[in-house]
Amino acid sequence: MTGEILFLCHRIPFPPDRGDKIRSYHLLERMAQIAPVHAGCFADDARDMGFAPDMAKMTASQCVLVRDRSRVAAGLKGLATGRPLLVSLFDHPGLHRWVAKVLAERPIKAVVAYSAQMAHFVPALPDGVRFLMDFVDFDSAKYAAYGAQGSGPMAWINRREGRALLEFERQVAERAELCAFVSEAEAALFRQASGLGPDRIVGIDNGVALDFFDPAADFPSVARRDGPLLVFTGQMDYRPNVEAVDSFARETLPAIRAKCPEATFAIVGRNPTKPVQALAALPGVIVTGAVSDVRGWLAAADVVVAPLRIARGIQNKVLEAMAMARPVVASPQAAEGIDAQDEEHLLIAADPAQEAAKIVALLSDKDHAERLGQAARMRMEERYRWSATLARLPDMLFGSSRAVDMRAA
Repeated sequence: MTGEILFLCHRIPFPPDRGDKIRSYHLLERMAQIAPVHAGCFADDARDMGFAPDMAKMTASQCVLVRDRSRVAAGLKGLATGRPLLVSLFDHPGLHRWVAKVLAERPIKAVVAYSAQMAHFVPALPDGVRFLMDFVDFDSAKYAAYGAQGSGPMAWINRREGRALLEFERQVAERAELCAFVSEAEAALFRQASGLGPDRIVGIDNGVALDFFDPAADFPSVARRDGPLLVFTGQMDYRPNVEAVDSFARETLPAIRAKCPEATFAIVGRNPTKPVQALAALPGVIVTGAVSDVRGWLAAADVVVAPLRIARGIQNKVLEAMAMARPVVASPQAAEGIDAQDEEHLLIAADPAQEAAKIVALLSDKDHAERLGQAARMRMEERYRWSATLARLPDMLFGSSRAVDMRAA
């Protein structure tokens, strides 16, 4: 027995049906195979709390708390204290108490914090207890990008958050044995920003559940309309997704429909905001809301699109579409960090004009689209099984060496 693990996560990792939960779920699953895990996390609402019994099957003990601090209260406290607003939003005295109790009573040898906002729950640790910080994305860079693009009070808040969060990320990185990011590209950016080297800052690629996202699996089919189907999948109250589908529906789709009048764009994902719902009034646009199984929509797609303009790390939506052997047209931001040869496994389009041209070309060349989809599936099998991307996790948690190259797995 190497010791036990304390895992702190900003959102309960069940079910693994959205980006942040997918990675945290597979981390928890792998850690539970290595040693007993004590998990502390937040639930967004009653639905999330309902998944606590599922998590209990994988944990030695757990603490699941409803995150009930309002954004306004968190924002005011963050501004008053100088802390990042994200950290202030994810604070709870009950979780601090539970962490202290677990560390005092259990033989914890590794503490894993998932996402920057959970790092403040990790106290000073005794010798022999390793701290692994999984930042996932370089979040401060995202807020800085929001601030640079916008204007007015929200742009000021985002610029302030970018600065405060970057300082917080640097302080956390100095404390941690290892800091992980979702791709080598993200890790390299943070090395540059923090001054720390590859012995401290590493990439752990996201994977994909290839037995589930398999075009040969059994899943409900989706009735097709006449004409080509273009599909975007994602959490539709997440700002980068909202901006992506708005741009595609208003700028890219009309150019496609000028060549392929029957083309339909399906926006597939839960919690569509009112601006997203309003896109359904545009010609050729469908907004589905939550669906029971996204695989049917992916399988039905002639092309899967990922036109994100602001994106960090590896996009699960792209990995899942590629695993389903679908041709993908992605922005450079959405494709960043995916280890795939240019134009062999997916197509990259930098703006609406390129998106339209490449999608129209795929729709007019079914053989090329089929070859692209099959190559995408093969690349996922070669490189992106979770068992491969997390193969070095035991060494990261309990090994003697800091320098762990996850890409070598």
